Amino acid sequence: MPLFRLRFGPAPLAAASSAADLLGELTAPSALAVTLFESGPEGFVVEAYYDARPSAADLADALRTLPAPTLEAVPDQDWVALSQAALAPVAAGRFLVHGRHDRERTRPRRTAIEIEAGQAFGTGHNATTALCLEAIDRLVRSRRFTSVLDLGCGTGVLAIAAAQANAGARVLAVDNDPVAAAIARTNVRLNSQGQRVRVVDATGLAHPRLRGPRGFDLVLANLLPGPLIELAPAMRRALRPGGIAVLSGVLDHQARELAATYRAAGFALRARARRAGWSVLTLARVDSFAKVRRRP
Repeated sequence: MPLFRLRFGPAPLAAASSAADLLGELTAPSALAVTLFESGPEGFVVEAYYDARPSAADLADALRTLPAPTLEAVPDQDWVALSQAALAPVAAGRFLVHGRHDRERTRPRRTAIEIEAGQAFGTGHNATTALCLEAIDRLVRSRRFTSVLDLGCGTGVLAIAAAQANAGARVLAVDNDPVAAAIARTNVRLNSQGQRVRVVDATGLAHPRLRGPRGFDLVLANLLPGPLIELAPAMRRALRPGGIAVLSGVLDHQARELAATYRAAGFALRARARRAGWSVLTLARVDSFAKVRRRP
């Protein structure tokens, strides 16, 4: 399938994130994927991929906030997998995420995670994934989690990390993209976690496997702000009292609205970490809404 890549930037974060949001919401043309990443000390680049050549007229609103874009055809091959092949290992807390090409030199490390991304999201190189891995590392230093959900698992890296860091934990990894779910299953087997991590094709929290009577004590959700906000009431129901939700995939300026939504749904904010314009929120389900209202 021929692909086209539209590239903006570098540009300031506010302009780049605004354009990324708009490109992701457009239905004509509809992007297959939109990425926002750091380029230089204060610049950010936006890339959008399309299965047909997009019209500049259709993108006029997004084009106004950034330097003139470049548009190029991407060779008809697995461009996502190729882009991962030269990536260096990423250290995030106790974890070291690497590709097959670095297997030999990372093998001695107990918490090394080998990830072959294919066409799924989650290699650790994106700040949102790294922030989630670091949040897992911090949490397990003071608490053990026995029932974990990775919602929107992509490559399965967070599910694998949670299984590695919590001996005996039951981990459920969920994605609504069958391709991503298949890649996650491969990575689970590759990291010898097939007995502890189960991958399910499902959307949101509606699958019967996600509605157990006891609930989860840790939910990891590296998604987008819209779905995270919509999932707030269901997230509370999915967690045990005192359970923890780690939410990422939000830009810094979107984090306040997300935190407020979850406070209203019965959560207390425990921690927030930031990197390269992105935030990760760690929240705990509280026993009553009164406790949420009394927090400063």
